[in-house]
Amino acid sequence: MKEEKQNLQDEYIVNIFWKRKAYKWEVYVITRIIHLLDDPEIEFVCQQHVKTPDNKRYLMDLCFPQLELYCEIDEPQHRHLEHIIKDKNRKDEIIDATYFEEKRFKVYEEDNSTRRFKKLIDLNKEIEDFVKFIINRKKEYISKNKFLPWNIKNKYDPEIYIKKGFLDIRDNVSFETQKDAKSCFGYDGGHTQRSIWRIKGTSIWLWFPKLYKNKEWSNSLSEDLEEIEMKKSDGSRIKPIQEHQESNYVFAHQKTPLGKIIYKFIGHFCISHEKSNDYIHIYRRENTRVPVSPLPSRHTNYEKKLLEK
Repeated sequence: MKEEKQNLQDEYIVNIFWKRKAYKWEVYVITRIIHLLDDPEIEFVCQQHVKTPDNKRYLMDLCFPQLELYCEIDEPQHRHLEHIIKDKNRKDEIIDATYFEEKRFKVYEEDNSTRRFKKLIDLNKEIEDFVKFIINRKKEYISKNKFLPWNIKNKYDPEIYIKKGFLDIRDNVSFETQKDAKSCFGYDGGHTQRSIWRIKGTSIWLWFPKLYKNKEWSNSLSEDLEEIEMKKSDGSRIKPIQEHQESNYVFAHQKTPLGKIIYKFIGHFCISHEKSNDYIHIYRRENTRVPVSPLPSRHTNYEKKLLEK
């Protein structure tokens, strides 16, 4: 089991660097940070998605979720006034949405009369200071009992979320099987592959859609992650809206960078009768966090709260 976890973690690290190979300065800074840090207990995510309360969407260059910390790598275009204003607004909105602390690396000389990149010796000193900051931050979080060592195997473990009591899209929740996702809501059966499953005692369903074009369906998720469009690949009519389409916890069928099939939680979606027609069904996201429990009665209470809104 320990060897399996290490192999997964090794592949994750190598592939996440490879995917950013077109951004040479970003890759240089990120890989130097990770290599100097050399701590397998600290999780890092490149291009971490952040969504603000007013539905704006940003990506962090490098994020350390356990330490509530992220960094941005600014290349020369960021010296221009419009970029400076955008960067400040972006920082304010990310911090408001996450409460994470930001560190910025400017890879260029700040003298506007030149267009030179920094000398590596100077950039490396900044990186080394940042790595020391991360090490001290980890010690601080451990002392406050706020640090949980990174275990990539736990990433797909439903027990983690059952203990938490909720699923939240900010946690990048994914499962390896439909059974694992369903176990968060009282399922104790075997492995089955169906696109929907009803939570016992409620009118809420789990939905496992392919949000891309395939043989039968051409489903898609909007850029702001707020809306799912469902239609037939051949453009034909869809059956009238069924009971199971009214209220869904959605787990999108996806492939990881390593080619692994997972089911990623993207929120609680409900059908929009106003926007839907005979050819297209539209679902709007109502919640980004939902309660989990192997006890159906807790979900019945949640359902009542939804109906009271």
